[in-house]
Amino acid sequence: MSVHIVPHPLVQDALLRLRDIKTETEEFRRLSVRISVLLVAEALRDLPTKPATAQTPLEVAHGLQLARDVVVVPVLRAGLGMLEAVLTLLPAARVGHIGLQRDESTAQASKYYAKMPGNLSEAYTILVDPMLATGGSAVAALDLIKEAGARTIRMVCIVAAPEGIALVEKTHPDVEIYTPIIDRGLNAQKYILPGLGDFGDRLYGTC
Repeated sequence: MSVHIVPHPLVQDALLRLRDIKTETEEFRRLSVRISVLLVAEALRDLPTKPATAQTPLEVAHGLQLARDVVVVPVLRAGLGMLEAVLTLLPAARVGHIGLQRDESTAQASKYYAKMPGNLSEAYTILVDPMLATGGSAVAALDLIKEAGARTIRMVCIVAAPEGIALVEKTHPDVEIYTPIIDRGLNAQKYILPGLGDFGDRLYGTC
């Protein structure tokens, strides 16, 4: 299954508060980090590990440590609100950036910036973009990530529309999507309903 709905109560509570028009910028930022931490942790549930040991003050302890590199790629600018969450969980994660500009009249995405780390073929790559609406930006970002050599890719979003999911599944069926909710659909301006408004504007106080 390519779409994983994350039903955790803390995720669902944060989502509802993010939707609320009364949630101010400062709280919106805190909630964005909180929900992203939980979503990314779920997306990395199958991250490979290997046996390892640590010397405690008393004796040697046996355990597990991560066996794969993780790369996180936020879609600018809204995806930056989720980047802190990944780096909280994985401070050593490498970071790529993809800048996409959506034409408001056509809803088509065009690239204005892309910078990816090297050696992606063996890494777990996490694409973070809070809103999966038409899917155009997601597909463009996934195209760039795969061109850079990534093979194992997860996409994490906070709100998704059926139209966006369908396009990602059609063009990148190997990419697994993690989200708390699939909303009803898109309006005439290609905004998600009920959605939560423009994520970037609410995150940065530019509404």
